[in-house]
Amino acid sequence: MNTPTQTSFAELEYASKKRQTRREKFLAEMEQVVPWVLLLAKLEPHYPQSGRRGRQPMPLNRMLRIHCMQQWFSYSDRQMEDALYEIDSIRRFAGFGSVTEALPDETTILNFRHWLEKHKLTEVLLSTVNDHLKDQGLLVSKGTMVDATIVHAPSSTKNQEQQRDPDMHQTKKGKQWYFGMKIHVGADVNSGAVHSVTVTAANTADIVELPNSRAC
Repeated sequence: MNTPTQTSFAELEYASKKRQTRREKFLAEMEQVVPWVLLLAKLEPHYPQSGRRGRQPMPLNRMLRIHCMQQWFSYSDRQMEDALYEIDSIRRFAGFGSVTEALPDETTILNFRHWLEKHKLTEVLLSTVNDHLKDQGLLVSKGTMVDATIVHAPSSTKNQEQQRDPDMHQTKKGKQWYFGMKIHVGADVNSGAVHSVTVTAANTADIVELPNSRAC
């Protein structure tokens, strides 16, 4: 007989939060719309199986979710590892309950991406998602592409109250750190015509701002 799992205080506290962040709302939407079962079925025949010797592979469903979040939020391998330790919503979306579990390091995350590339599975994932959206009547020929530009400002920039401007934030692009804001420009995929412009702190991921950059 299975022993009931006891809910931890951290889980109870997280579940009783009064407000969801934009990241949490976005991940909740992705939980519902991404065809996880279909994607896993495409990957499983190629994924290394658990053996009696050697290091056991990280569960495929967790690595797939981590890979998706890495693309959505433009994280490097190291940033993705750090996010799993630092951000509850990202860790929970990946299927981990706490930082005491065996979280994948940046090398494991890198190896998973290389495994996808080696077997040309990124194309398979994209095709599967597109087919699923077409079946659901959610994929149309027109769409929006978003281009983001970082507006750099000195880290000493102060507002009228002589305090560091709370609307600005630091972010890392490549190996370079920037401080300031980000302009997200939404344009029609077919014509290239700009239809929306939004401004956020520099550390806001493009995918998070996409819903606000669509044509009216």
